[in-house]
Order: sequence, then structure tokens, then C-alpha cells
Amino acid sequence: MESITSNKTNYFMQQTSTKNRIQSIDFLRGLVMIIMALDHVRDYFHAGAFLYDPLDLEKTSPVLFFTRWITHYCAPVFMFLAGTSAFLTGQKKTKKELSAFLLKRGLFLVFIELVVTNFDGTLQLVFRAFCLSLFGH
Repeated sequence: MESITSNKTNYFMQQTSTKNRIQSIDFLRGLVMIIMALDHVRDYFHAGAFLYDPLDLEKTSPVLFFTRWITHYCAPVFMFLAGTSAFLTGQKKTKKELSAFLLKRGLFLVFIELVVTNFDGTLQLVFRAFCLSLFGH
């Protein structure tokens, strides 16, 4: 029994170590996603969320101001990291492979935007109009 567990652990470690991911990029990407998730759900837990702007210095608290202010850097950092990841992927692929990869990824994201995000906004399977947005804003 112990040898089976040991073999599974070794297999998992081999699979994760072969990817050679840059931990700092993954960490920053995760941090940005957590900050944005907190910002998106903050409105549901903050009593004055619909009464005043969290950036209004006369009505807000320092913590609320900071949590809203810092989110203005999230989208640019996320886009920068996406470009960095595309560049690093391009270091391992030919120009043709990279172009095909980025085209497929872009088409997949457009599909997700048109189908999943529009359904999320309308809760209808039949769409009368499509709306494209950047990060849902």
C-alpha cells in the first residue's frame, strides 16, 4: 500500500516539476484575482455601497478607500501579466505555433464572452443582442 502512495506522489511531483512555471507571475496573478473578487463582492456586504462612492473622501473610511483604490491597478497588472505570459510562451514555440495558440485562445475568450457572460447577464439561452465588454465592465 505504501509503495502505491509513493508512486502516485512521485508521479505528481514529476508532472508539476516539468512545467517550470515562474512562481512570482502565478502569485501576482492570483493576488490580483483575489483583490478583484473582494472588490466585486464588497458591494453586497457594505451598507453604504449603493449610497456613495467608496472613493469619496468625505464619506468613506480609509480601509474602504484603499480597497477600492487598489483595484484600479488590477486590470492593467492582469493585462501586463497576460502579455508577459504570451511572450514567455513565444520563447518556447515557433512564430507559427505561437500565432495559432494565441488565435485559438482569443477565439475561446470571445466565445466565453458571447455565450457565458451574456447568459449570465440575461439568464436567457436565446440572445437578441450580443454585448462585448472588457472584464465585465
